[in-house]
Amino acid sequence: MTKLTKSNKLNGVYYDIRGPVLDQAKKMEDEGLKVLKLNIGNPAVFGFDMPEDMHRDIIRNLHAAQGYCDSKGLYSARVAIYQHYQQKSLPSINVDNIYIGNGVSELIQMTTQALLDSGDEVLIPAPDYPLWTASVKLAGGTPVHYLCDEEQDWFPDLEDIRAKVTSRTKALVLINPNNPTGAVYDKTLLQGLIDIAREHNLLLLSDEIYEKIIYDDIEHMSIAAMCDDLPVITFNGLAKSYRAAGLRMGWMILSGKISAMGDLITGFNMLASMRLCANVPAQFAIQQALGGIQSIDNLILPGGRLYEQRKIATEGLNAIDGITCVKPKGALYAFPKIDLAKFNVTNDEQMMLDLLREEKIMLVPGRAFNWPKPDHFRLVFLPHKDELEPAMQRIKYFFDGYRQS
Repeated sequence: MTKLTKSNKLNGVYYDIRGPVLDQAKKMEDEGLKVLKLNIGNPAVFGFDMPEDMHRDIIRNLHAAQGYCDSKGLYSARVAIYQHYQQKSLPSINVDNIYIGNGVSELIQMTTQALLDSGDEVLIPAPDYPLWTASVKLAGGTPVHYLCDEEQDWFPDLEDIRAKVTSRTKALVLINPNNPTGAVYDKTLLQGLIDIAREHNLLLLSDEIYEKIIYDDIEHMSIAAMCDDLPVITFNGLAKSYRAAGLRMGWMILSGKISAMGDLITGFNMLASMRLCANVPAQFAIQQALGGIQSIDNLILPGGRLYEQRKIATEGLNAIDGITCVKPKGALYAFPKIDLAKFNVTNDEQMMLDLLREEKIMLVPGRAFNWPKPDHFRLVFLPHKDELEPAMQRIKYFFDGYRQS
């Protein structure tokens, strides 16, 4: 039989949050070693449970969740999403233009499949959440990475974005709050992104999955609420703020200049119908999540677990000679910079493999997030302080004696 090979569409597609370093970690675990895996923002693994009221709503409605629902999602769940964004003053929204998916990941892929022809370009931040880059490539498009400026709290470089717009550019992606940097964009920056999109007739794609995980009394603003003359798609879900990653429950809401999305909406409807519908039982958690007590608030205030663990992580990283870390304003991650000359690093994946083998701690190299240099890595600060504090000491011990050969 002819040897089967993977599709050429997968050439250049990577998702190294779960990649070679994780493969090595699994081998070590198979050998009986305990590995602290700080590679993925999975709250449940570290003792962050979703609200009990969400559990109860799913259980109470299981009898009504045995069949397919509308391909866009349960009407009651979409109404709850609609009301949530009404409070944010998103223009021109209606229930018919809300789509519920099996996590934001499915909806990102649905969007790129519906939007892109071969060679179409999408502007994506560097560093990024790598699913955006992968999804654009799989849809036949070309991801074009614009730089975010570490010296400016990791805000996007507007001039770099302008320089990279071409006649093939279809859309501009922003991740706010940002994964992996923790940046939270202010009104001035968002207006700058709007100006660029307006000048070049671009679709704005706003990934806001960390919307409620914000520290230090910083306000999160949805870019869609700031413009009614541009087409905007906003993505969000239950995975992070509601600690319900395993439910795989996300949504996207179309707003602004809906008339510009008419044919695209036809594509969305077709793709939504082809997968029949999203997970029905999990959709019954949405109304309670958005309308109930926001328990995330107690976690992000001083004294709360996320607030205090962020402090341990950032202070611990900045205490390492040769490492600096911009304090994240949101999300669950730190994205520190290493001194390439001090550590003689040319391969950040090798650096993470060395740390894994020596200290049994798994982190993700910065180039997994489409960062162009091997001088960053991402750390998830979800472990309880009793586990995180000694982990930071072990990371410090590793770097105090590290130099890549």
